[in-house]
Amino acid sequence: MCIIPARSGSKSIPHKNIYNLGGHPLIAWSIKAALNADSIDRVIVSTDSEEYKDISIEYGAEVPFLRPKNISEDNSTDLEFFQHVIGVFKETSYNPDLIIHLRPTTPLRDSRVIDDAINNFDSTLYSSMRSVHRLYNPIEKAVRIENQTLVSGIDGDSAIEKYTNAPRQKFPEYYEPNGYVDIVKPDLISEKNLLIGNNCLGYITDKAIDVDDIEDFVFLEYIIKKNGISLPK
Repeated sequence: MCIIPARSGSKSIPHKNIYNLGGHPLIAWSIKAALNADSIDRVIVSTDSEEYKDISIEYGAEVPFLRPKNISEDNSTDLEFFQHVIGVFKETSYNPDLIIHLRPTTPLRDSRVIDDAINNFDSTLYSSMRSVHRLYNPIEKAVRIENQTLVSGIDGDSAIEKYTNAPRQKFPEYYEPNGYVDIVKPDLISEKNLLIGNNCLGYITDKAIDVDDIEDFVFLEYIIKKNGISLPK
């Protein structure tokens, strides 16, 4: 089962999850990617909004229930809506083997990559799976500003030359979770109240563009037009 979370209360961009991208609501891109993945049997949208529900159904997803408002706030966690979905489905005796988590804010996906991730996940070996892409700069080169002065983001040392001027090749490779495709085991949630666990498989993808602000939408529109990308049928 695929779950696409889409609460309506975004602050950075009002109604970000249904903001227009390439002529369609943002959430439609994740719905279509999931529907075209051979390994996914059901595509469920978890939302607190009747409007989002109608849009999701129009694009082919199921919305069998609305998410309670008290777990749809700015400080609500992913674990809360997963627990809600699993709890509702247990009442209907539907227990999926795996839950595929697709975040609508990572809209440009290849369904074949989703299938490959699922086919490479061994639930007997791993507690979960998260997709990642490589960071260009190692985290040692990150800096903070304290009293208008740059300090090392690692140890607060004001002598930041130790890290910032060193070649990238000196440091290990780091990866950033990107929301392209994550896998969650229902039992891990219902029995241990965990989403990731202590043995999470890393699945490496190409760099995924995540939507946080209007500039990200502008950049995505450029990518879509430049590469002739259209919403999957």
